[in-house]
Amino acid sequence: MNVIKSITEAARTVHKTILGGKKPDLRFPLRALSNVRYDPKTGFFELRGKRKSRTLTVSTVKTFAQTLRMMSLSKTLVETDDIATKREAYYVSKNWDDARFHEQPESDAVLDDVEAFFTVNREQLGFVPEEKGGEIAGKLIVVDKDRDTGKSLSIDCTKFGSGAYSIPISVEDLKFETKADFILVIETAGMFQRLVKHNYWKKANCILVSMGGVPTRACRRFVRRLSDEKKIPVYAFTDCDPYGIGNIYRTLKVGSGNAAHINEFFCVPRVHYLGITPQDIVDYALPTHPLKEVDIKRAKDAIKNDPFIQHHKPWQKAIDQLLAMGVRAEQQALAAHGLNYVIERYLPEKLEHPEKFLP
Repeated sequence: MNVIKSITEAARTVHKTILGGKKPDLRFPLRALSNVRYDPKTGFFELRGKRKSRTLTVSTVKTFAQTLRMMSLSKTLVETDDIATKREAYYVSKNWDDARFHEQPESDAVLDDVEAFFTVNREQLGFVPEEKGGEIAGKLIVVDKDRDTGKSLSIDCTKFGSGAYSIPISVEDLKFETKADFILVIETAGMFQRLVKHNYWKKANCILVSMGGVPTRACRRFVRRLSDEKKIPVYAFTDCDPYGIGNIYRTLKVGSGNAAHINEFFCVPRVHYLGITPQDIVDYALPTHPLKEVDIKRAKDAIKNDPFIQHHKPWQKAIDQLLAMGVRAEQQALAAHGLNYVIERYLPEKLEHPEKFLP
């Protein structure tokens, strides 16, 4: 998609409408879980088609102006091959007189609308995330480019000692070399560090990815491209609670309702859920914590409203089991049986039967 051309055409349409004595409007996809469908053949949440309109009126003139100014900023960034973070975009607006934003959540919401309006990801609009993309260790060579010379630069993810390779904010131009058997994406930085410390990637011939909670867009895009291009499976290893299942894992696999317009690029349909499962709590006698009210609500909402959970009976059964048990368990709970129990027993036993992984 030619972003500059699309922004210019949208602006011309608004201008022409105003010159014609009519009220211009902008129509955005309704970004919500209620407006998505899940088709296992495509593997991600897609928009159903509901849209919201923003018409220029007395009450909407400020938001309308802010939307156009954000489009203009994007056009400038793309034209000059520059970038801006969401925070920087908020501060740039301080020069927009009456159209300036008073708080960053306001500018974030308008930027999300602009992204959805053009059906592109915000990186294509020149806006980049501030958070880290995630970390990588193991049997992978990332082929990047030297910023000064433009020549290919091979980065061996087995050569970082006690550290790891950090996923950059933009991963579209990266290339990969690997003979790994699978990719293991891990929720917590602590568990990732334990596996790196003991070179688990060498023992299992795999690639380790630290998500650090809900994975960033760069992290999801990196794993998606890697798994697609190298045709290797992806296994997710998270805490056993409604958030780990319904937010972290679900977002990684099929995306979210809020970002349904770009889920096609930022989800990993190839991923399956290794653990920790509700049944793991029983089978491995794991220490637990009681489910909180927010956990119970999140679990019930997933069963009732989440198209992905509704499609997969094994997930409905697993969440029902968790609710019946009334407890949750963390990855680190495996340490109750020994600090390296996860390496010596848990992961080897789980990996013997990938056919039993939750979808």
